[in-house]
Amino acid sequence: MSGVKCTSKKIKALSLAIGVFFSSIGLTACGAKTEIPDPFDSTAALTGYGIVKKPEEKSIFFADNLCVTDGENLNTENVHAYVAMAAGVFDATTKETLYKQDIFKKVYPASTTKIMTLLCAIKHGDLSKTVTVSENIANIDADSSVAGLNVGDQLTIRQLSYGLMLPSGNDAAIAIAEGVSGSVEAFAELMNQEAQSLGATHSHFVNPHGLQDTNHYVTVYDMYLIFNEALRYQDFTDVIQSPNYLCKYTDKDGNKVEKTWRNTVRYVSGTEDHPSGINVIGGKSGTTGAAKYCLVIYSKNAAGHDIISLVYGADARVNLYLLMREILKYAKTPVS
Repeated sequence: MSGVKCTSKKIKALSLAIGVFFSSIGLTACGAKTEIPDPFDSTAALTGYGIVKKPEEKSIFFADNLCVTDGENLNTENVHAYVAMAAGVFDATTKETLYKQDIFKKVYPASTTKIMTLLCAIKHGDLSKTVTVSENIANIDADSSVAGLNVGDQLTIRQLSYGLMLPSGNDAAIAIAEGVSGSVEAFAELMNQEAQSLGATHSHFVNPHGLQDTNHYVTVYDMYLIFNEALRYQDFTDVIQSPNYLCKYTDKDGNKVEKTWRNTVRYVSGTEDHPSGINVIGGKSGTTGAAKYCLVIYSKNAAGHDIISLVYGADARVNLYLLMREILKYAKTPVS
């Protein structure tokens, strides 16, 4: 009996350690270290249980392959940081954080939401599945970006993914959500579950397109985690690096329809020069009145390192690309 009690205590202690460990991660990412003091040394406890390696081994759980950092700003004094709310540059090859500007601040993501939408479609859906566009596309704002779909149109989720990411179609976002989960509401739950599984615990999604909602938000660091995961899938990179896409499908009457969608990311469309020493592969832009101008891109530097850079809440489109160009200078020279 004493052995059973001892095991039970160890299990309870282990559960407590794990809970405190993840709570401490959440507090750090939120930049709220002083709001809820945590005197418990979770790293030491988990190291003792053999769950994580010792600090000198520089490895903690799933963070082995991620850029792990704090909320202190880095290199903001050398750029026009004031034109945006938050930004970051991460070297996904060396796992180094190269630029930080309020990366744990809550921001509205606008259409960069669709990064998560496509990730969920790829991971949890069937890209070859044919979806019939429903009447729910009429529920989106009349002045929002669309792929030009009509009720009854039939497209595969793969085709819809191009309509989602290139022209930033909110109609395509709804069709994908319904095709994968049956409804926008169920798909939003899937998005939140996926965010939690990636450690993006300070983000919350209520729709697949990013139209404004006070309960729909991300942080720069969370979106880095989401985008970093999405880049693991060739289906994702195939879409975001496409300057344009010719989509052929049928309407509700069986008539053939052809549409050409063009990428709204200026580096990809060729309307903006690539930053010096950087080759932009692809990404996603987004704009709403509350979110302002946002951009998430995947690039490679001269050394072939994978670079993820993000700017949120820029006050103008010209300043969005200005700041993106400025912060990417920190990715030109590989960090040793």
